[in-house]
Amino acid sequence: MAASKIPLYSALVANLAIAITKFIAAGATGSSAMISEGIHSLVDTTNEILLLYGIHRSKKPADAQRPFGYSKELYFWAFIVSILIFGIGGGISFYEGVTHLQHPSIIEDPHWNYLVLGIAFVLDGFSFFTAQREFTRQRAGTPFWAAVRKSKDPSTFVVLFEDAADLLGLIIAFLGIFLGHYYQNPYFDGIASMLIGVILAAIATLLLVESRSLLMGETAEPEILQQAVQLASNNPAVAKVGLPLSMYMGPEDIILAIPITFRDEVTGREITETIAHIRQTIQQQIPPVKQIFINPTSPTAIDN
Repeated sequence: MAASKIPLYSALVANLAIAITKFIAAGATGSSAMISEGIHSLVDTTNEILLLYGIHRSKKPADAQRPFGYSKELYFWAFIVSILIFGIGGGISFYEGVTHLQHPSIIEDPHWNYLVLGIAFVLDGFSFFTAQREFTRQRAGTPFWAAVRKSKDPSTFVVLFEDAADLLGLIIAFLGIFLGHYYQNPYFDGIASMLIGVILAAIATLLLVESRSLLMGETAEPEILQQAVQLASNNPAVAKVGLPLSMYMGPEDIILAIPITFRDEVTGREITETIAHIRQTIQQQIPPVKQIFINPTSPTAIDN
């Protein structure tokens, strides 16, 4: 499926509003967990901007410098987003927790924190629901983790995991603030901040693995390759179709290379016309295939 901007815009608005309110509450109460949550939301806001920028850049048409187009820009920025979540989000949150343990301070009035956490939970919940609905539409019945591994649209699953981490982080922040205030023990707040950092690091590691795989290039699904081979084989001028090679450049941008053996009686001119016809047929029947390279080859080469 094509990269959708709906979850991104939803998450951007929610995270920007949440980041502002969290930092205000952190300044008023001195909560370490709230500072970590503010950093978390600020990083998420930056992430949405970078992913939107990646989508915008990926739409640029091919040129002399990038003859295969700019579709991989989206995968590059998704990889950068994963690094930001790990390094800035997870690292600073964990460091903030350690600092709070070294210099503990009791939260005098947690009501501001509770109010902000409640608002944030509603906004993040709405953003999570939006991303989940879009991802459910894209996976079309495929089991969740299998769909994550197969997904070629990081703009959706990155936001989905971000929002899931947000909701879990909010719960941990609430528990840290509540327990710290109830027991008058500032260490709960610091530990909560460290746990938020660990969660962000774990989510970021998962996203790094998926983003790296997309950036390096993943092959098209077997059913797509099989359909392309069948469409090429249906042409009467074709004797045999070899094993196709493919790579996703973007969510809706596949490069396909197919070795084809033509019948002995087919002339050079007919081969040229057949190649053009096969290319047009495949692109019409399989829209994500944007570029097709057909290599006329000998029967011996195909058999090998």
